[in-house]
Amino acid sequence: MFDKLNPSTWEIEWFNVGMALVAVVAATIVAYFIYRISFSVLERLAKASETEADNLVLESIRRPVKWSLIAIAVTVVAQGNSALAFVWEPIAQFVRPALLGWIAYTLVKAFTAAMEIRLEASDDPVAVRSRRTRLSILSRTATFAIIFITIGLMLFAIPAVKSIGTTLLASAGLAALAVGAAAQPALKSLIGGIQMALTEPLRIGDLVVVDGHTGRVEEIRMSFITVRTWDQRAIIVPTTSVLDHSFENWSRKSEQLTGPVMLHLDPATRIQPIREELEAFVATQELWDGRTVQCLMTEAYPESIELRLAVSARTIGDLWTLRCAIREHMIEWLRDEMPEALIRHRLEVEGANQRVQGS
Repeated sequence: MFDKLNPSTWEIEWFNVGMALVAVVAATIVAYFIYRISFSVLERLAKASETEADNLVLESIRRPVKWSLIAIAVTVVAQGNSALAFVWEPIAQFVRPALLGWIAYTLVKAFTAAMEIRLEASDDPVAVRSRRTRLSILSRTATFAIIFITIGLMLFAIPAVKSIGTTLLASAGLAALAVGAAAQPALKSLIGGIQMALTEPLRIGDLVVVDGHTGRVEEIRMSFITVRTWDQRAIIVPTTSVLDHSFENWSRKSEQLTGPVMLHLDPATRIQPIREELEAFVATQELWDGRTVQCLMTEAYPESIELRLAVSARTIGDLWTLRCAIREHMIEWLRDEMPEALIRHRLEVEGANQRVQGS
């Protein structure tokens, strides 16, 4: 048994080995020239185009295509040389799926990057968020599928693994139940991610309120979503939780919102001067988009009234800043011009002292 593993007992036909090496070198040189000529033509065509996407795709697939052409050339030579086929075919069972997976992976990454470049040129922020979300989820799904299939094809080139796969296929019913039960969370997350890409209840960049947390959607993956709050905290929310429960999306169609500023004043306050001052102040603010400015009394209590000052802005960030400016200005204006409108809780010390002395 061990004599077969001793190199001194091997009968090597050095002439055939030499011819095989010469053929491999010649095939490699031919494949390299084909690669150079093909890419020189493609580069000229890409330079003639107006977008950078073509150059990006070519640069991404350059290396995997080069090695794939070399592998194809060696395979063609091996068809006519038994010695080379004896050595190359076992290796090629791993190399071929790896190269195909490499090409597919780089193509997905290249097209994703090209679409990102096109999105940056868009002027519609809502459309950009929508397309970026779909692009992110679908590219991750495609990448996962490519890696999974490539590894599977490489493993099935191993005889032991192939026999195990045949055994599993023979008992496909039990195997399907076992795999389905074990992979249920992963499959649920995968389906949830695809559903998120197709229905778009939220997108990357949307301002949302999820589980009581307000922030921007920073990242959407198959299994979870990252929401970045104003204080830079990252809230990790499972994808299935977003699909199964209600949440608020403040920028679903656009970021043009109307926001309130609440004032609690004395019941004897005159409303019209406050309304006029609000309209005059908002008219001077660059953040106001000109759509909405209102002053309404929304509640009346025995000891106070509630005024809702409503304004609008182009974006959610502008609206927040504008509301803060209105709140600060109106409080200062009331303190200077209408101090009687501010609620005070007074203690009449002199009257209390007289009542104490009288008793």
